Amino acid sequence: MEKERETLRVWKERVEQELDGVVAFWMKHSRDQEHGGFFTCLGRSGKVYDKLKYVWLQARQVWMYCRLYRNFQRFHQSEILESAKAGGEFLLRYARVAPPGKKCAFVLTQDGRPVKVQRTIFSECFYTMAMNELWRVTGEVHYQREAVEMMDQIVHWVQKDPSGLGRPQLSGTPAAEPLAVPMMLLNLVEQLGEADEELAGKYEELGDWCTQRILQHVQRDGQVVLENVSEDGKELSGCLGRHQNPGHALEAGWFLLCHARRKGDPKLRAHIIDKFLLLPFHSGWDPEHGGLFYFQDADDLCPAQLEWDMKLWWPHSEAMIAFLMGYSDSGDPALLHLFYQVAEYTFRQFRDPEYGEWFGYLNREGKVALTIKGGPFKGCFHVPRCLAMCEEMLDALLSRLPPDSDPTSSPPVVPTPRDAK
Repeated sequence: MEKERETLRVWKERVEQELDGVVAFWMKHSRDQEHGGFFTCLGRSGKVYDKLKYVWLQARQVWMYCRLYRNFQRFHQSEILESAKAGGEFLLRYARVAPPGKKCAFVLTQDGRPVKVQRTIFSECFYTMAMNELWRVTGEVHYQREAVEMMDQIVHWVQKDPSGLGRPQLSGTPAAEPLAVPMMLLNLVEQLGEADEELAGKYEELGDWCTQRILQHVQRDGQVVLENVSEDGKELSGCLGRHQNPGHALEAGWFLLCHARRKGDPKLRAHIIDKFLLLPFHSGWDPEHGGLFYFQDADDLCPAQLEWDMKLWWPHSEAMIAFLMGYSDSGDPALLHLFYQVAEYTFRQFRDPEYGEWFGYLNREGKVALTIKGGPFKGCFHVPRCLAMCEEMLDALLSRLPPDSDPTSSPPVVPTPRDAK
């Protein structure tokens, strides 16, 4: 029994120390003191190799710094808050470009000039998260006005009229729904509704709608989670329809667990654990080399993506969150053991003990394929969010264990920390 308690304690300390190192890496290397915002294209040692600024990564870093400042006493530092505010003000000045005042850019120059706009909602989603968190830590209402205004614009694009995204309706394009769209909206519902009864009520039906849209990605009599389905919830033909992303399914899983907790629905929770945690893990875990495959084909055909068998940082980060949250909510010791399995692989293969932070891209055998610590898609988000949430969940588990209990035989059900959004 004491050995099991010690295992939890050791993991809590490992996660806490790793979070300190990751935050220090980004604080040291990424802030643009001249123009505001952050550099995310960082080499192994933190050297900037490109000064382009990706709006979704700018917003993610603002959100992350605010969360750390708000939820962790040791990160309640003026330097972190000022960096977040500088990033937020950079976004306010430059992010919303097309059509005027609505759509966010995907890429900006160092001084804020637009380079590229994507025909998706994701820059806007993270812009919303950043503004809401800035409001929470500063109390400045203009940030919250931005968050709610952008949230309502996103909902309009998704549910009513997508033409503002600039995506042409070509005759051969399948009317497909990617998993990312309803899961990101559900994440925003959780974000904006936290400790805010008015907004929680406003977006309650939206949260239920998102949940049902996500659940329809479970196909083939409950045997697969597909990344894309038709708008009426049917499997699509070809590679698009067979496409699977185990890490994405796991991330959707913990978003859904938050929703199930808020609804007080244990039946939904059990379904989520079965279909969005256990199913993608058992199909996506590489039995030969360990780690989660990036992409899979539902018919076991060769995936079309060249990087399908690579091991990436973010699916493993999301799996750690999902399994620890699933264990915290259900008390199923099998989920705790899966957390240990994923965490051991992740800490062994991805972390860089020499320069700090994590490598993002490994080949199938687990060897580093790219030494960069950040780029157009990897920034200050998945790794520190994972570590922060896991630290709080592990701390909560330890604080609620009776002195002589065994957490792997009859663990307590504990609430997920407020950071779990």
